[in-house]
Amino acid sequence: MAVEELQSIINRCQILEEEDFKEEDFGLFQLAGQKCLEEGYIAQVLDILENEKNKVIIRSMGWNLGGPVVRCFLRHKEEVDKREKCLKMLHLLVKLCHPKELLLGLLELIEEASGKQISEILLLLLDPLQTVIQKLHSKKAYSVGLTLSTIWSQLSLLPVPYTKEQIQKDEHGLGRCCKALVTFTRPFVEEVVKNKGHSLENSQEELKAELLQFCFKSLKYPLLTAQFIEELEENEEDPLKSFASEIVGFILAIGDSLPKVIFQHGRKEKYWDNPDLEEEQGSQLAESMASLAYLVFVQHISIDQLPLVLSPLYLLQYNMEHIKVLLKRAEESVSSKGLDLLENSLLRMEDGSLLHHYLEIRSFLTVPQKLVKVMTYCPTETLRKKGLKVLQLYIDKLDSQGKNILFRCLLKTSNHAGVEGYVIQNIKNQVDASLKRTEDRKWFTGPRLISLLDLVLTLPEGAETDLLQNSDRIMASLNLLRYLVIKDNESDNHTGLWTERKNIETNFLKPLHTGLNMSRAHYEAEIKSKKESRQESHNPKNLCSVTVGGEKIPDVPNMTPEMQLQVLHSALFTFDLIESVLARVEELIELKTKPTSEATARLK
Repeated sequence: MAVEELQSIINRCQILEEEDFKEEDFGLFQLAGQKCLEEGYIAQVLDILENEKNKVIIRSMGWNLGGPVVRCFLRHKEEVDKREKCLKMLHLLVKLCHPKELLLGLLELIEEASGKQISEILLLLLDPLQTVIQKLHSKKAYSVGLTLSTIWSQLSLLPVPYTKEQIQKDEHGLGRCCKALVTFTRPFVEEVVKNKGHSLENSQEELKAELLQFCFKSLKYPLLTAQFIEELEENEEDPLKSFASEIVGFILAIGDSLPKVIFQHGRKEKYWDNPDLEEEQGSQLAESMASLAYLVFVQHISIDQLPLVLSPLYLLQYNMEHIKVLLKRAEESVSSKGLDLLENSLLRMEDGSLLHHYLEIRSFLTVPQKLVKVMTYCPTETLRKKGLKVLQLYIDKLDSQGKNILFRCLLKTSNHAGVEGYVIQNIKNQVDASLKRTEDRKWFTGPRLISLLDLVLTLPEGAETDLLQNSDRIMASLNLLRYLVIKDNESDNHTGLWTERKNIETNFLKPLHTGLNMSRAHYEAEIKSKKESRQESHNPKNLCSVTVGGEKIPDVPNMTPEMQLQVLHSALFTFDLIESVLARVEELIELKTKPTSEATARLK
């Protein structure tokens, strides 16, 4: 019945001129053709398309069958014969139909796709789309831009594989789509390259702009979050890294040289002549350029096109903006690239070669603060450790004044006792290095050291400071103070410590004594209370709540009274440890400030 209905419409339209076709004829032709395909009359529809007598009808109305043919192809996944017939029909539609209408019809199919069908439809339609666009001579640039934009919008809905297994499995087809997309784009890139060096027509300039927009969008997705396989098996290919290489190659082929492209981000002058790309620069180009910097400097894609004369400091300066952009993103796959790019840039430099005046550039102070956030908030231990490693590398590259400035900044902004303790340990190392040399020692001795010690040898809330929460910082501060007392004699006073001794005792040591007494009394009372509660309880395995930083956290799973007592005893042990170091510091101060004979007697 469906075939007869379609043939009836064909017979009626065969006697009409193309311009006499009515709007209702288009609708009836589409419905009848769709019904035939749904009912399995695939061979009959193919015969109609192959019939030379129907050429005019197919040219005018055939684009309406694009959707039904594609859906028929996807429906018969296991039936090779039917799929081959669908592909023949699609090929005939591309060959015979008006390209403009068919292009819009195929793009509509791509827009309607969802889930795993996105990759299936893209892989099916990219080759036909390329052929259709090549027929649109006057509208080619616009058609390429519209097609690439539609494809990218749908492609960006696919999840980017993270692990090697996910990349190899390519469950959602992103890797295959990227490979096919390169094949789709290459002829248009070659067309622009062919005319490069000559005065381009407006259509060629438009095509170049559309291709560049797509390439920079691709740097953001999927390449910004893409992970690359570090170790490939023999004859194995990383599809996303191959895509990255092709995209970078396209940019360099149709744009400018790599140095001009890679170092543009952050400059005031405009680079792109096209207004659309200027708008792109304001909204998305920062992340695209950061992704490009990572691909070039870490993955070494096209790095051979950079001049060898560029100094490591020059490269670091231009990469810092890119690093800041990468570290700002919460996704681990992106922030890890920021760490890699910073590490790569720093390893090129000598220790102490990064002069302090570079810290006047905002990104040079922002980036280490971003590193602190990775170290403290990132859920992945390997990235936290990497953040710490790169921060130390950054510290090592700074000159003495730069280290002083950075330490001061981190002590004021980190708001994390562990990080503050780490910074204080670094201060101790710098004081030790300064005391061992005769030059360049002023930034960690004398008044400048005292200025730093004002930030270090203090309790944030005086005697009421949460000593447990701040134990890392306090222990590091006491160890630094002990070191200074041992290394610097009152008669020499290289560090300035002995001038400030009274202030240190008043502002740090005495409040710490008071805080320790208060904290120990509180925790001992808690232990006594828990022991009494345990004796009175009929169920010794009752779950308990825990108090952290003065706030009660209820319903902590598996926290029995015994476990809570262990936590409380652990806190007392921490206080004992702090008190033992504090006592040793005070003993050393007393020994150093007493007359020599009396001190010798004490030592005996």
